[in-house]
Amino acid sequence: MTKLSVNINKFATLRNARGGNLPDIIQVAKDCERFGADGITVHPRPDERHIRYQDVRDLKPVVTTEFNIEGYPSPDFMDLVLDVKPHQCTLVPDPPNAITSNTGWDTEQYQSFLRDVIGTLKKAGIRVSIFLNADVSKVEGAKSAGADRIELYTGPYAEEYTRARTQPQNLQLFNDYKNTAREATAIGLDLNAGHDLNLDNLRFFKLHIPQLKEVSIGHALVCDALYFGLENTIQLYKRELHD
Repeated sequence: MTKLSVNINKFATLRNARGGNLPDIIQVAKDCERFGADGITVHPRPDERHIRYQDVRDLKPVVTTEFNIEGYPSPDFMDLVLDVKPHQCTLVPDPPNAITSNTGWDTEQYQSFLRDVIGTLKKAGIRVSIFLNADVSKVEGAKSAGADRIELYTGPYAEEYTRARTQPQNLQLFNDYKNTAREATAIGLDLNAGHDLNLDNLRFFKLHIPQLKEVSIGHALVCDALYFGLENTIQLYKRELHD
């Protein structure tokens, strides 16, 4: 079964809105795991507007499933990841002021940079995934840079699925995702996915890309938890990922 990693950034956003420690991010991570999450994802940004660097350090001894830290590999970010040593580091090409991730790496333009960063992380025993658009031409660059996995940026898929929800089999864009996934698998890269995946569009994606190892979901899951409760929501998402 494809693993569900819960991105807990939005819980930190809620905490930071009032100060103090409510909700308690450490307890949130423990509860997500207790409710069935297969992993915990955090994305610390330079301004620490949601997950803070200290949160990441505090979470390390607590997370008992898979710990995934994602972000742009700035010097501060790299120092944090090398100190914490998560199971996986997902590299995203976010500029410092990005509201949320909105594109994947150009693995040709940034080949040398990615190779250096990935080499450093892998020497520390950290599995590396890099954020990638649904673009077959960028897959080989991910492999040659040393990545273990790619994480397909699914924002465009989610938008197209919403537009074509009455006949999702007619999704033209989805061919790009299937072809990119197929190419990645063919050259030995494992496959993750994330961004704007939700209870409406997740099952279709999983069914048509069965080689999917892991999805990272935060915003939609937290929104659903407001209505269904966190435990029930995590189980609803896991149900969508069953083979």
